[in-house]
Parts: sequence; C-alpha cells; structure tokens
Amino acid sequence: MGEITKALGQNLFQMGNWNLFFWLLPAMVLAAWRRLLSGPIAPMTAMVVFGIYPLGYAITLSLYKRNAATRKMIFDPTHNWTKILADERVWNAIYNTFLYTGVALFFQLTLGMLIALLLDSDRKGYGVLRAMMTLPLVIPPAVTGMMFLLMLNGSFGVLSRGLIALGIFPTGFSILGTANTAMAGVLTAEIWQWTPFMVLIMLAGLRSLPKEPFEAAAIDGATATQAFFKLTLPMMSKVIAIAVLIRGIDLFRAFDYVKVMTDSGPGTATETLTSYAGRIYFGSADFPYASTIALLTLIIVILVSTTFMKIFKVKL
Repeated sequence: MGEITKALGQNLFQMGNWNLFFWLLPAMVLAAWRRLLSGPIAPMTAMVVFGIYPLGYAITLSLYKRNAATRKMIFDPTHNWTKILADERVWNAIYNTFLYTGVALFFQLTLGMLIALLLDSDRKGYGVLRAMMTLPLVIPPAVTGMMFLLMLNGSFGVLSRGLIALGIFPTGFSILGTANTAMAGVLTAEIWQWTPFMVLIMLAGLRSLPKEPFEAAAIDGATATQAFFKLTLPMMSKVIAIAVLIRGIDLFRAFDYVKVMTDSGPGTATETLTSYAGRIYFGSADFPYASTIALLTLIIVILVSTTFMKIFKVKL
C-alpha cells in the first residue's frame, strides 16, 4: 500500500495535476497513518499518552504547594506528603475505602457464586436468565446512584418504606442521612450493580470445569455440598482470585455512588480517598494536594494488589 501511494504521488507531480493530488492527499495520509499504526510505535505512543504522561504530571504536581491567595505554584517537594500524614480526613478516608472495598467484595463474591451455581444449567430459559444478568452492568453508575438515592429516601423511597414497615427503622428514618447507615446505603447500590459481573465470571469458571471428577465423586456417594467444597472451590481458586483482584482494584477508586448519593456525607461518614481528592480538586482547587492523594491511592492499590498476587499466586 505504501509503494502504491508513493508511486501515485510521483506520477501526479510529474503530470502537474495538482488539483487531483490535493484531492487524493487525505487518502495518502490515511494510508501512511495505517502503516504507522501497524508497527511498534502505536502501543508505545498509547502507553506514553494514556499512562506515563498523566502519571508523570500527577507526580510533578505533588511536588508543588499552591498559594491560595496568589494562586501561584511554589516548589516544595515535602509539603503535600507531610500534610497527608497529619490530615485526619485522609486516614478516615483510607479506613472508609478499605471498609467499602472489603464489604462489597464479600457480598459480590458470595452472591455471585451462589447465583452462578443456580444458573449453571442447560435447562430451557436459563440462557435468557444469564443474558438478563448483564442488564445492570450497562447502566451508568451515576444513574444507579440516583435510582437508589430515590429508593432510599426517608419520605417516599420504596426500600426505606419497606424497611420501616418491617419495623427495622422508625418512621421518617433517613438511611443516607444517618452516619451509621449511610455507608450501607451506598454499598447497596454498588452490590446490586456489580454482583452480575461476578456471576458472569463465576459462570465462565464453572462451565470450564471438567465433569469427570464430579461424576467420580457422585459414584463415591459425595453430596453436593461436599463436591462444592472439595472439588468446585479448589478448581475455581484461580478464577476467584482474578475476579477478586479485578473488582478490588475497581472498588478502591469508588467515587460515582458516593458523590451522587451522599457527597461523602453525612460529615465524612462515606468519604473515600477518591471522593476526598475530588472534593479538594473541585472545592478548594488545591490541585497539588489532590494529586498527592490520588498518588497515595495508587501506591496503596499497587502494594495491596502485589501482596494479594503473591499470596494467592495470581499470574496475569
């Protein structure tokens, strides 16, 4: 393609047909660009543009201190990192982030495995049920957050009124407006939307298991519970570990549900690291400090995920 384009360009120059040349110039540029993308330069460029440059820019910002009065950046490499260690809201956000991640992972993994076991069948209609499990995943998280914000409203929310009718909460109780229950309300939206993701991964793992060990166990008189704990779980361990790793990394940067449903409140009851960084960035416009918190989040994710991969011997 490149040789044809080059020859065509030379012939056009020789004929002096400049009008035709400029008409064909976009096609020639496109052909050259496609040839460039087929080489090793394309992935290297993507890595620099979408990975190295943003990270480098965040690191550079973290080395500066912003003067709120003059709005000028002052080079001070230790200011933001010292500030983080003394910031109680950062430590509260770290606690909330780990709590949010741990509780969501537990319920998503448990429910995902149970639902996957129920749907692991070739009977009529189960294919439709498996397909319907993907529906919550296509809803934007902000929309899901708004849905549950309305359903958990203390005055007219369907879920709130149901819990009040059961006597769990008093009349007019606001789940999202109370510090002790706000995190549970946000987690409800998170678990509802992303449990199907776990279901799909668990289903794929269950479908890939060989049938022979289960047939042998049935002949030996093993019950379904024994087969699950002695065969299914050990053979699914790698799949479970990868699913936990992927969801854990995603949960650690929780922002959408917190922002839409509680805006990190009441007070700082649902404030996570990413929501705190967002509040600083958009609120006080302290970009260097917000970047430092984002880098702290990245460091924690790398340390936790690396440790997890070594303990459970996960290879990506």
